[in-house]
Amino acid sequence: MEKIHKEALIKLLDDPSPIVHESLLGEFQKLNEEAISFLKSIIGSGDKHLADAAKAYLHEIAGSDGIDVFRSFIYSFQYELETGCILLDRTLYPEVEPEHISVFIDGMAERCKELVAPPFDPTQLCRVINQVMFHECGFHGDREEFYSPDNSFLHKVIERRKGIPITLSIIYLLVAQRCGLQLEPIALPGRFIVGCFQDSMPFYIDPYEGGVMMSEEEVQFLLYHYNVTETSQYLAPVTVGETLARMCRNLAHQYVTANHEQRARLFLTFLQDFEEAYRRNS
Repeated sequence: MEKIHKEALIKLLDDPSPIVHESLLGEFQKLNEEAISFLKSIIGSGDKHLADAAKAYLHEIAGSDGIDVFRSFIYSFQYELETGCILLDRTLYPEVEPEHISVFIDGMAERCKELVAPPFDPTQLCRVINQVMFHECGFHGDREEFYSPDNSFLHKVIERRKGIPITLSIIYLLVAQRCGLQLEPIALPGRFIVGCFQDSMPFYIDPYEGGVMMSEEEVQFLLYHYNVTETSQYLAPVTVGETLARMCRNLAHQYVTANHEQRARLFLTFLQDFEEAYRRNS
């Protein structure tokens, strides 16, 4: 690869334009092994911004191990939320280290345990999780770039401290689980929240709104806002598989919006894989 060619590629490497991305990807695929060597040299250059862009291209042209692993996970029908989210992240970000995500969530849970001693009631613990997650750690809903794909990858949400309802709810669920409180994912139309069913009076938490707690009647009122009159089916928990499939559906939509057709198609195929896995196991 000529020096002038390399310099031109470097200038375009972190260009956010989908058209540039598709053009560069096509060029790298033609260059094959030469492109792999070039991208590896960028990763080792010390420029983090360019290195991150190079890693993304390298994954797209050098193999699909992360994609294959996530697809195998889907067909295993042995779903666990944290594992599924990490494997989903690694479909496009193979460099993601699972322990970094787990250690961070461990730390949040340990901080919660410092602030509340058992025996605790679920409402009390949820208030403490709210304090740690939204005030001490600074997590919040991303209202400026709601449809950014970064909001659907757990490691990106942890890094940026902002996300959309489903990813903030997942972090909330994982922290609560480590504290000994089993919360449930609740998939409303247009919103994803968390439910607690351990007491005689269930309640719900909206992590996108800073952990506001709602009664069943208040959630029903929220559904009426979305013109949903038959609410009972939405107040019950959804499965881990349904949660992960919804994340894939979100990513497909987000990449369509961003004009990244190749990535949109990838997450649509994962949706088809979930449907096929459920069909086989029904």
